[in-house]
Amino acid sequence: MRRPTPAYAAAVQEGRPISELNMTPLIDVLLVLIVMFILLVPAAVTELEVNLPAHAPVSGPPPVTYRVTVARDGAVALDGVGVSDAALAARLAAIGPDAAVVLGADPQVRYARAAAVLGVVRGAGVTRLGFEGLGAGAP
Repeated sequence: MRRPTPAYAAAVQEGRPISELNMTPLIDVLLVLIVMFILLVPAAVTELEVNLPAHAPVSGPPPVTYRVTVARDGAVALDGVGVSDAALAARLAAIGPDAAVVLGADPQVRYARAAAVLGVVRGAGVTRLGFEGLGAGAP
């Protein structure tokens, strides 16, 4: 009595094309991808420290909001008046850390310049900082 052989072995012996898909390499690749995903996802998660306001009733008048803008050519203005970086730091330090500052930049300004102005604002001790958006009609 002849021993039965798997279909692919019989096809190889008879010279016929193999019509089955070998699943072992596919499962191996899938397991490697799953292990890589499990190892890399925790490394991709970054944390950003955010100071959320406490849920307490507001007492007193609202803080004064100052607007710092960076023009396309890199010029800085505080409430519409042009200032240098040193003068901006001095005026913001004189205002105090309780004042709210809104930073806005022209969409065409260089990122390095906007980041430098942000560093000046943070270096002046400002703790309440917001960013101005482009609006709904902006490109």
